[in-house]
Amino acid sequence: MNLSAEIQKLKSGFHPSFWVANVMELFERLAYYGQQIVFMIYLRNNLHFTETEAGQLSGIFGGLIYLLPILGGTLADKWGFKKAFNVAFTILGIGYFLIGSMGLSVFSSFYSSTPNYWLLMLFLIFTAFGGSFIKPSVLGTVAVASKDSDSKSLGFAIYYWLVNAGAMIGPTIAYLVRDSFGNEFVYMVSAISCFAMLVVNMIFYKDVHEPSDVETLAKKIANLFVVLRNYKFMIFLFIYSLYWIIFWQEFIIVPYYVTDYISATAPYEIIQSWAGAGAIILLQIPVNRFTKNLHTSKAIMYGFAISSLIWIVIGIYPSIPTIVAGIVAFAIGEMVQAPRYYEYISEIAPEGQQGLYQGFAFLPIAIARFAGDPFGGWLYQTSKASGHPEYIWFSMIGIGLLSVLLMYLYNKFLVKAE
Repeated sequence: MNLSAEIQKLKSGFHPSFWVANVMELFERLAYYGQQIVFMIYLRNNLHFTETEAGQLSGIFGGLIYLLPILGGTLADKWGFKKAFNVAFTILGIGYFLIGSMGLSVFSSFYSSTPNYWLLMLFLIFTAFGGSFIKPSVLGTVAVASKDSDSKSLGFAIYYWLVNAGAMIGPTIAYLVRDSFGNEFVYMVSAISCFAMLVVNMIFYKDVHEPSDVETLAKKIANLFVVLRNYKFMIFLFIYSLYWIIFWQEFIIVPYYVTDYISATAPYEIIQSWAGAGAIILLQIPVNRFTKNLHTSKAIMYGFAISSLIWIVIGIYPSIPTIVAGIVAFAIGEMVQAPRYYEYISEIAPEGQQGLYQGFAFLPIAIARFAGDPFGGWLYQTSKASGHPEYIWFSMIGIGLLSVLLMYLYNKFLVKAE
């Protein structure tokens, strides 16, 4: 197919709201990953929390970001996506401002007399509630604003590419802002980005279809218990959560280690984002073509194994080059297994319940954030205090190898058993 035909397909295959929603997703991801990469450093260096406390707060925020879409998706379907976007960007803009305001000198007299740990937790929970509407609304728009099945497939590819573009651009901007003005101003930029998208939504976004009757929250909770009773699926989610625990240490441990042991002025934001999201943007298509004939279960396991190399490579000789190489290795592993994840869920799900199970696909990330972020903060603090930072790498290597072993045993005894 020639270039003009491809361009025409892009023009005719989507409702205009498709493009509006994806632009808003790009800026929302830019805002999210921009603040996430400085989160741990900001909490320790600016707000004076310990690494363990920062990990706990990160776990609450990140876990809710990926758990609450179960609720957010229900409300978005009920309200319509335009209203859901309005609520999301309003809350996100206010929330990021409040988080950043805790580090601004102009508010220091106010925050000096408040219990900052619990106040920040309140701000984070509030912000996470706003973020819970974004993914259901964007993915819902992609589904309904794509005019045929071919366009829908292309639409989800565009969405995935833009998510990674935001994950690369956001931390890059965060570095420039942090280096020139300070960590707290990264949150101001995230707030401005979300408020700008609120304006874009109000002016340009149009609901493709009217809100309709949807499953109630009670029904969603009942469905959750249906899923929880499937022990095989829950074992898979637990194993998969180990994989995501490894990933999120790029935002928990890596910024600390780089600034404490390598260089206090190193651009750790650019190191993480360009090596991770940048690699996915450049290599996703060739990696997909190279691994397309792998069986789904093997692709998942091989992806785990490759991603586990991140901590082995870094642990050999912790330095900027090995950290870059490790993050690239993790990204390649993600490229091998991530596109097959939803296919794997559909294979595991009982007949007629594929849609129900896909609705809980983000649970492993929520589990990883709730458990892994506090663990990462505690691990770094205790390893640093003991004078043995290498314990960090040993622990992460152990989790990676455990995830590969458990995935192998899962495929051997539970998947093949059927």
